[in-house]
Amino acid sequence: MKLKGKTIRLLPGGRVLVGYLTRELLGKIFATAAVIIALMEVLALLEQVTEIMGRHLGLSGVLYYAVIRLPLLFGNAMPLAVLIGALITLLQLTISNEISILRAAGLSTPGLFRLFLPAILGLGVLCVVVDDQVVPRSEIAQARWWNATNPSPTGVSRDVWFRTGMTLVNIQGIAKGGRELHDVTLYRRDNDGQVEKVLHLPKVSYFINRWSGYPDHVLTVISPTRVEQLDTGSDTRLVLDWPRTLTPDLVLQLALDTPQSILTMMQVLDNDFPSSQSPAFFMTEILGRIMLPLTFTVMLLLAIPVVYIPPRAGTRSWLPIWCLGAGLLFVVFQGLLRALGNAGTLPSLVAVFVGIVIFILGVVTVLLRIEER
Repeated sequence: MKLKGKTIRLLPGGRVLVGYLTRELLGKIFATAAVIIALMEVLALLEQVTEIMGRHLGLSGVLYYAVIRLPLLFGNAMPLAVLIGALITLLQLTISNEISILRAAGLSTPGLFRLFLPAILGLGVLCVVVDDQVVPRSEIAQARWWNATNPSPTGVSRDVWFRTGMTLVNIQGIAKGGRELHDVTLYRRDNDGQVEKVLHLPKVSYFINRWSGYPDHVLTVISPTRVEQLDTGSDTRLVLDWPRTLTPDLVLQLALDTPQSILTMMQVLDNDFPSSQSPAFFMTEILGRIMLPLTFTVMLLLAIPVVYIPPRAGTRSWLPIWCLGAGLLFVVFQGLLRALGNAGTLPSLVAVFVGIVIFILGVVTVLLRIEER
């Protein structure tokens, strides 16, 4: 069999053909991803370059900001890149009559889908690893650098809330890469959830794996109608009983809602880590990340109908536009369901799987209708 002037032999298991199609598909996907990432980088730098220069970080600061955000942009760009890359690949194979040759050799549409599937699943696993291990580290490094270079002595103003055990914590400012907190208020609660003591500390510092500061006043709740205020005089240093897992990096993570690894989110669900989000948020994020290879599979399915374009129609057919529109609709629909799942409005399983199931059934129905003609 000859494709693009090259002889492709259908060895047992189709390994050579799978390799050829995989190279074509991955090449188009990564080229598309590079274009999308470049566009997102330009938009991000246009927004932040003035601030970077205002901090006197120079060209090195601009380059560092661009490089440190690459993993996050890679993860954001890949779903759309898979869709566009698959469309370009299948359209090119169709127009050059390679799909017709494969059909003449006895390859059906489901068989063609199976040939592309290993590359898509492998790419999905790669993106899961990047999103789970690389992105959290790069985003924390970027947040630490951004906070440490802030010229304000009180750091970045953040109204951060989180809970650790039965204590609610409010932070108004974060400085020195997360190692210094300003205007910290602790609401200590009893086992029934009732506030029994309120502490305010103007500044809390992180030293030798411990958080400590000088409280300026303490409010003790005597009864529902009576509160006693104690002025400490700010001369007694208080070591906070926060867990050792509450590091400066974790404080920045809570303040900026940066991505977390699946292991960290599981520990949050087990109450081993402080949290600023609901359990429904973490469960939805975990399921959504695990199902990323299946999401990529849906994107490939949405591109499959272009193989039915008559070769003579070429690029004049509107079918690739409809496939691209369906992919964008899938992204928007999944984002809406994920938002409802994060808020706890929908169960996490429903928020993650309903969109995938609906679009798989829809594409399969369309393909069956086309095959019947």
